[in-house]
Amino acid sequence: MSFNIQNASFQKNSSSSSSSDSFELDQWIIDENETIEREEQIAVNLFINNNRFIHQFNQENNHVSHRGSIIGRSVIFRDRENAHRNLYNDYFSDHPVYGEREFHRRFRMSRRLFLHLVDAVKQHDNYFNQRHDASGRLGLSTLQKVTAALRILAYGMPADATDEYIKIGESTAIECMKRFCRAIVFVFSEWYLRSPTPVDVSRLLNIGQQRGFPGMLGSLDCMHWKWKNCPTAWAGQFAGRSGSPTIILEAVADYDLWI
Repeated sequence: MSFNIQNASFQKNSSSSSSSDSFELDQWIIDENETIEREEQIAVNLFINNNRFIHQFNQENNHVSHRGSIIGRSVIFRDRENAHRNLYNDYFSDHPVYGEREFHRRFRMSRRLFLHLVDAVKQHDNYFNQRHDASGRLGLSTLQKVTAALRILAYGMPADATDEYIKIGESTAIECMKRFCRAIVFVFSEWYLRSPTPVDVSRLLNIGQQRGFPGMLGSLDCMHWKWKNCPTAWAGQFAGRSGSPTIILEAVADYDLWI
């Protein structure tokens, strides 16, 4: 952990000089010409010995720091290495604890497709590659990040709930989900969001025929999307029972959810 404090100047309050909680602040005045080693040492000492004063100083100046450790926040040690090992042994080893049937039921896809998605997002976004942190410790694996994202998407589970098994923090799980969605759209949208070819139409019609719906390409679904920036002149035309302007989004998807 490193703290960079520049041009910090603290003045004593004469009214509190006799208080037992007063601090000798003159020794912590930082000069711009001091060496980096001295500056870092002063910052560390300030944080360790005078953290209460720093917190009070930030409040008085309406300054809230978002870098480094936050006073009062507990540190959770997550054994992410063992979590990755358990995840791998449960689902991805040569002889996993849970077979293909359980995998498909819990991940909503086959293991082969899951690994294909893992390779795709890794190549698109370096965020999903496992890296070392500043202390040299291995970070979260690709399997952990993608599994957390898929469980949020497939089950609608809270991001914080992924911490119990995958050992991943809430904010990290949300970041994984966002990056996973962007990578999937970028890599696969050209194929899955295109217009059907004659071969695709023939295949879809055959599927509909087999299921008792001749001539059906897919199922139609729609949803109301709130139009935040709707022009005032058009608001009445697009306002429904909700009272706010909305746009109806319609999509046709086949049995395999190809939109």
